[in-house]
Amino acid sequence: MSTEGHQEEPIANRVGRPGALSRRGILKSAAVTVGTAAVGLGTTRPSHAADAPVSATATARMGGTSITMSVVEGALTWSATRNGKTVIDTSALGIRLSDDTVLGSDVRVTRHQRRTVHDTWSAVYGRNATVADHYQEQRWTLQDTASGVRFGVRIRAYKSGVALRYVLLDTGTGTGTATISDELTTFVFPDNTTVYSARDEDAYNPVAPDAIPPTGKPTTDNGPLTDLPLTATLAGGFIACVCESSRVNFPRLMLSSVSGQPGTLAAFLMEHTARGTGEAAETTTVTTPFATPWRAVVIGTTHAELVDNAELVLNLAPVNALADTSWIKPGKVFRCELTTAAGLAGVDFAVARGLQYIEYDTGWYGPEWTTPEATTPITAIDLPSVISYAAGKGIGVFLYVNQLALTDTDSLFGLYKSWGVAGIKLGFINDGTQAMTNEITGWAETAAKYQLLIDMHDNVRPFGYERTYPNYLSMEGVRGNEQFPTATHNVTLPFARNIGGPMDYTICYGQSRNKTTNAHQMAMAAVYYQPLNFLFWYDKPSKYANTAGWPGLPWFNAIPTTWDESRTLAGSIGEYVAVARRNGSTWYLGAMTNEAARTLSIPLSFLDDGTAYTATVYADGTPGSSPYQTPVVVRTRTVTPETTLDVAMAGAGGQAIILTPS
Repeated sequence: MSTEGHQEEPIANRVGRPGALSRRGILKSAAVTVGTAAVGLGTTRPSHAADAPVSATATARMGGTSITMSVVEGALTWSATRNGKTVIDTSALGIRLSDDTVLGSDVRVTRHQRRTVHDTWSAVYGRNATVADHYQEQRWTLQDTASGVRFGVRIRAYKSGVALRYVLLDTGTGTGTATISDELTTFVFPDNTTVYSARDEDAYNPVAPDAIPPTGKPTTDNGPLTDLPLTATLAGGFIACVCESSRVNFPRLMLSSVSGQPGTLAAFLMEHTARGTGEAAETTTVTTPFATPWRAVVIGTTHAELVDNAELVLNLAPVNALADTSWIKPGKVFRCELTTAAGLAGVDFAVARGLQYIEYDTGWYGPEWTTPEATTPITAIDLPSVISYAAGKGIGVFLYVNQLALTDTDSLFGLYKSWGVAGIKLGFINDGTQAMTNEITGWAETAAKYQLLIDMHDNVRPFGYERTYPNYLSMEGVRGNEQFPTATHNVTLPFARNIGGPMDYTICYGQSRNKTTNAHQMAMAAVYYQPLNFLFWYDKPSKYANTAGWPGLPWFNAIPTTWDESRTLAGSIGEYVAVARRNGSTWYLGAMTNEAARTLSIPLSFLDDGTAYTATVYADGTPGSSPYQTPVVVRTRTVTPETTLDVAMAGAGGQAIILTPS
């Protein structure tokens, strides 16, 4: 069994190499000339006329999922199915170069290859300790008829979804570079599809694919645009989530409605940062050969299955680049007020509450927008004393840094390392352009150099890079819990934003501004995948001095942030969700509902056979006049794998359950 998974060769080494071996699969290659007949891989059919229409088809299949790429009369398309049902109907493939050459409108296949991989890899941390990496891949090398430009397309089928990417080869310029002005990939969904669109940090909006509302301002990208991940519910109960992975040296992908084309979303490469800071970039120049990011469609036959298939994004990402990961410790964090005393009290609170870190947020080095250097604490904070005290208690310290202070990260991060800082939280990171992608990946790499954990905030979106640099623990890129969103929003996130990767959601337990019950907030710690979990947001340790008034505290004391095994037990986007996650021999089960009260019947068949468990149940009590005022009630009972729990939740409520072997 592999511990790193299937590692591809660097693109410059493997393009055009027939017969290359994968760890557990063989890459098969053959040169072909394609005529009017459809051609499967491993088959050669000569053309009967130089001007004959060019057609070919290749399909990758795995576990009931398939993805097909086709050339029909020279035009390049793709489609995808799950269990024989259409997930993506015939959709366009292509790249537009800066000289208006369109790669994909009139092409011929010059080589095709295939491979099947059955592998596993061990995660540094994650939803599961071991990740299965099983897929079939088909590769085409193509030539544009008019210009002679060579490029490639790769498609992969996993049981959990499909993915595609382009490979730019020789553009004929002699420069060893390619300049891209547009990506022409489309995603054509079947009739009666609803997509959940959200831009920047707005709430999700369920609309038809052709009805995404126009957004933007003069300094940003404008149009009917949505960020990724983008979730689509299909007729018959299927659900799919469009994500990207392995985005390196490339702009962030958005999707756009297409006027007059119902069901169609088109790729849009961002030309501005998310909030319009910095220079616009209408083109992207890369060194060839170059592989674009993977465009992934995670697929679930049920909404619950979609959540469990989210590791597709990680499987497509570059493997772990760090030889030593022993210093990478995910955990729970408490944000302190900006004084020495608050930091020391925060450390004591962290010890008492089973947290691993404290954090000084914006203002610890002065006003973030007018202080250009994050190197000197304000006089109210004796940072060396706090860091020393924390280290003596086994607690790490995070520091917030506004992006304006990131002009020399090598020096800055080196300084923090010398102070004994454990991690950094970067603020106002406005993802989008190729340059910003390079900043983000560069910060992760530099932080790893100095053994610093990293959390990026504001408008960033996931692309699997936490596998490559696992010190990149978390990011925001979501309408966060500090906005006190609705329960409907909260039960949309597991099927949308969280599919793409970890999210920093700042759980607000016991906040009067919450639109949910406290049990709903507690359940987030199990339902959401967030390896760096900020708890008790907006609060002070003194609030919880009377522990008897806060019956949910033992749940937060106990729950970890990374897992050996995860199971999604029930779910429907925007309605309800129930997730169980195991760490060691203990399971943590979280269930959440929207504004409708409901009871879920949850079989516990995932527990070990023949073992009795003590279930500590934190549930909604008698509903108060507002969800926040609904008390948490605690009870225990004995359960076995044969038990079915009736999980009753008030409107905007939830349950949190610890299952410990008796």
